[in-house]
Amino acid sequence: MKKLLAVFLILSLSLCLFAEGLQEVLDRDEESIDLKSLSIASPSGAPGLALASLAVENPEQYRYLNAETITAEFANATADFIIAPLNAGAKLYKMGKSTYKLAAVVAWGNLFFASQRKDFSLEDINDASITLFGENTINSSIALFVLRENGIVPKNVSYLAGAANTQQLMLSDPEAIVLTAEPALTAARNRKPDIKGYSVNELYRNATGNEGFAQAGLFVKAELAEKSPRTVDAYLEKVASSCQLCRNDIDLVAKTAAKLEILPNEKIAKSALPNCTIYYMNAKDARPQIERTAEVDMKQFGGALPEEDFYYESR
Repeated sequence: MKKLLAVFLILSLSLCLFAEGLQEVLDRDEESIDLKSLSIASPSGAPGLALASLAVENPEQYRYLNAETITAEFANATADFIIAPLNAGAKLYKMGKSTYKLAAVVAWGNLFFASQRKDFSLEDINDASITLFGENTINSSIALFVLRENGIVPKNVSYLAGAANTQQLMLSDPEAIVLTAEPALTAARNRKPDIKGYSVNELYRNATGNEGFAQAGLFVKAELAEKSPRTVDAYLEKVASSCQLCRNDIDLVAKTAAKLEILPNEKIAKSALPNCTIYYMNAKDARPQIERTAEVDMKQFGGALPEEDFYYESR
């Protein structure tokens, strides 16, 4: 009798588990995928290139942000997806000011040391005055890190607000050595062809072995990820394809970026695109490189490495 009762209980439990699993499958199958209902927020400029081929097809879905509004965008949680500096998204999540999880890294560094000095070389930075942009940001932290790790020691370091500011200084002062970024570097070279730039990514590779640092991420609203995982995964597939075009069809993406006014014009976009280092890597696979980036300046990530629940994983 006891054996029969045990068998009955095991069968009942198995049926319950089967029913639950079947219901989960049915729930997933019932989820309708409607990518056109999604709303996406992104900076213009280099990070916006990752989504350019998608935005041109459905421009009403996409809004473009400036740096001052990114924190509010995370807090308001109106967009389904946000492209933003990866460290900002991680820091806000850790502070409880964001419910967005990281879905992928899409931009891996577009920084350059540049000058119109004659025969400018990296050795010129030794014992010289340089001007960076973005004091107390991950960009300036990475710039100082790669100099230090490559044995380059500037005499003085000063700061301006953004890459456009350091671009103007470089154009107006023939002796200035600055940190700038694409597409500002290409735009400056159109005016002063003698400007020479050195990739921060190359110096970062020398220091870490990685091709670039985790600069900008694609974040997904946690509520959407929980309720509509198939929709999220379907959109991520499209983002991955869009990023691939930034390497495989530069002419097309350049035309698209100019049409959307993400970059100033098609000529600048075509020249700048290869230096913007746009490629897609899902959050789980990118985690080691994210953590290596965070170790450069942990306070930019909220004082600690992102926890497991920060990373979205496709189902």
